[in-house]
Amino acid sequence: MTDHRQRPRRRGQGELEALVLSALREADGPATAGWVQERLGGDLAYTTVITILTRLLAKGAVTRERGGRSFAWLPASDEAGLAAHRMRRVLDAERDREAVLASFVTGLGPDDERLLRELLGQPRDEDADDEDADDEDADDGEDEAAETAADTDPDTDPDPDTGARQG
Repeated sequence: MTDHRQRPRRRGQGELEALVLSALREADGPATAGWVQERLGGDLAYTTVITILTRLLAKGAVTRERGGRSFAWLPASDEAGLAAHRMRRVLDAERDREAVLASFVTGLGPDDERLLRELLGQPRDEDADDEDADDEDADDGEDEAAETAADTDPDTDPDPDTGARQG
């Protein structure tokens, strides 16, 4: 005898994570796994919701805070922030960042390239500027050391490529 019951449609990769994140964004504040499960219609097991939330936590997509004996969950950022986070993770996993970025930019359509150029032309936010200023202060000492080294005998200075003495 043949069983003619229909199997439920298999979800696409990342679909459950997207559904859980969407539910968390709809919450007025931190939400429990039980609330997320109910919000999604209750057809997912509680343990499945916990597994998805834990995977999202490992990816940096959600945060959690202790609420009694369980956790309350929050999205770490909006959808654009999460997409940017995923893009940085992909870039961080590659050895040649310059080649990856160059390939990415050359693959952009004209509108996206224009938008990216406009965004890169904007001044950075104040926090990033403060960090850059700290880096520049550290570089000043290196520049002074390089200027002092330039006053020494070129025959005994280290080769800039190998570090070996030339003379």
